[in-house]
Amino acid sequence: MKTHHTQAPAAGGHNDGAMPGLPAGSCAADFSTDYTALSRRSCLRHLAGLAPALAPVFALTPAAAHAQGSYPSRPVRIIVQFAAGGSSDILARTLGDGLSKRLGQPVIVENRSGAGGIIGTDYVVKSAADGYTLLLTVPGPIAANLVLYKKLPYDPRTDLRMVSDVAGQRTVMAVHSSVPAKTFAELIELVRKAPGDYAMGSWGAGTQPHQIQAFMERKYGVKVLHAAYKGESPMVSDLISGMIQMTSASISTLKPYIESGRLRALAVPGTSRATALPDVPTFAEQGFRDDVYTFMAPTSLMAPAKTPDAIVERIGREVAVVVRQPEMLRRLQEMGADPIGNTPAQAASDYQSYLPVAIALTQSTGVQPN
Repeated sequence: MKTHHTQAPAAGGHNDGAMPGLPAGSCAADFSTDYTALSRRSCLRHLAGLAPALAPVFALTPAAAHAQGSYPSRPVRIIVQFAAGGSSDILARTLGDGLSKRLGQPVIVENRSGAGGIIGTDYVVKSAADGYTLLLTVPGPIAANLVLYKKLPYDPRTDLRMVSDVAGQRTVMAVHSSVPAKTFAELIELVRKAPGDYAMGSWGAGTQPHQIQAFMERKYGVKVLHAAYKGESPMVSDLISGMIQMTSASISTLKPYIESGRLRALAVPGTSRATALPDVPTFAEQGFRDDVYTFMAPTSLMAPAKTPDAIVERIGREVAVVVRQPEMLRRLQEMGADPIGNTPAQAASDYQSYLPVAIALTQSTGVQPN
């Protein structure tokens, strides 16, 4: 009894019975082979020799292939842990505009503020790890909160993974226009003479302005009240109205009020002046070189820890493209932020590097864990 053979392709054509990527004539690749002429053992030996060629064909699991091929198929959300109008919110919306064009889907920014960023962070941690819910976070919720709270509902080191450091946001120490101090040294002397009469706002316990306020009290023996808010926007509203007298906040948020004369800039943290406020000296230029005045950490995009590598790498690549586009660079400069857009691996490495410093600065505030 004869076996059936497939028709040979026409000259220059393709054999529809052949498996792509495998050599013609193999018992797996060419269905025109007369299998009655091959022993079962010889066929298995032949297939074993083809393992390297088969590997790329079966390398992707169905889930991974689906993730790579169809993501995103619906809108993506970026969660911001603070109120609308602050620097994180502005950066998230700027990034979202660029990502929506790159991904071909709307990128929606949602503000879930409260509890020093815990509410928004925990929401992302408990979201599906499918790349459709991301977190734009400042260092506080993923660093300082490890000190500030005895028991967090999440552990940022294990429940989240880095996608990319988006930008290094610069901050500026500023006072209400009614405060006569023109330098940071003058501010210290002013509050020393009026203990308890001045209040410094922050966007939560353990955040950068709170670290500065606590450091001022500890090192210079002054008494400055700490006023904590659920984000920059409400804090700045009280600052420009005179309800509080000073803060350290993002340049993007404070710059319009500095330029209008409602606020006065005294100093910027870091080792160099900010391009958005080139006339404002650094703390170091004024003789204040402690870590609290020089430390800076990035604003990062994160995802739930089990988000597939393929999706995380895809988003990371798109962030890198977006932050280097001329329009994005212009807007970042206006915000006083430095573009980064590194890879997930680089962002994870940077996080591990700055985390001990951030924790030490938070501990230096003397705040007892809640």
